Amino acid sequence: MSAASQALFANRWLPVLLVTPLALLIVVFFYVPIIQAFYWSFFLERPFGGGSIFVGWANFARVLADPQFWQAGRRTLLFMVVGSSLAVLIPLILAVAADRAIALSQPARNVLVWPKGVAGASIGVVFAFIFNPFVGILAPLNHWFPGIWNPGIDGTDAFITLIAAHVWGGIPFNFVILLAGLQSIPRTMHQAAAMDGAGPWRRIFDVQLPLIMPQIFLTLVLEFTESVTSAFALVDTMTQGGPGGATMLLVYKIYTDGFAGYDLSGAATQTAILMVFVILLTSAQFAFLGRRISYER
Repeated sequence: MSAASQALFANRWLPVLLVTPLALLIVVFFYVPIIQAFYWSFFLERPFGGGSIFVGWANFARVLADPQFWQAGRRTLLFMVVGSSLAVLIPLILAVAADRAIALSQPARNVLVWPKGVAGASIGVVFAFIFNPFVGILAPLNHWFPGIWNPGIDGTDAFITLIAAHVWGGIPFNFVILLAGLQSIPRTMHQAAAMDGAGPWRRIFDVQLPLIMPQIFLTLVLEFTESVTSAFALVDTMTQGGPGGATMLLVYKIYTDGFAGYDLSGAATQTAILMVFVILLTSAQFAFLGRRISYER
């Protein structure tokens, strides 16, 4: 243990004791299921017990040859890109506005953070009601133009509703992170830029945004991961993958294949593929974006 750690903790085992509960939760509820999914992906699992048969890479060949898998993968990628981009862009705009109005930054922070405590399933139920074509906020539009909005039968409408729910759920945390980054910028830098003749918009793009790129990068990485993990609750409560499979994201397809279709091996294989994809995507983000970000001011 380093001298700095010994200075912070009188007992050398106290840090270990503090970390152990969280480490155990991560191991039990993350690493063990993932390892088990990778293990099952090489076996043909019988849904009602009775053992398993080793089949090697046959499950991967079967899954990769399934057109529905690729359709769900494309929808998942679109959901990740559009949903994550909006879930970072909108909080960024709100954070810049709150930072410019110093007196309103604390009330705005309080109001925008409250939705973070709402569970994903609850968000799905609420947004399904809000965008209901008959009683929701777009019901008058349907009254004037019948059939123009109906997530129950139009796949594009359903997908938009799903993205809107995801973006709303991601605003609170990202807003706090981005606002904290903006408020950590010394006011003297704003004053110096103003004295050099930089207007408000130029100060935003030339001073503020470059200095909070680490926070923007962090929120992007977390949002890409969150768009995969949190999508299940939204799809399950809002669309169940419909209409016509238009919102069948990969995480929900894994559930339906495994628990409704009893294809445990196929579900485990798709889980393994999805996990590898997320790891590669995160690594690519760090490789191509992380290296271009300066963490010094």
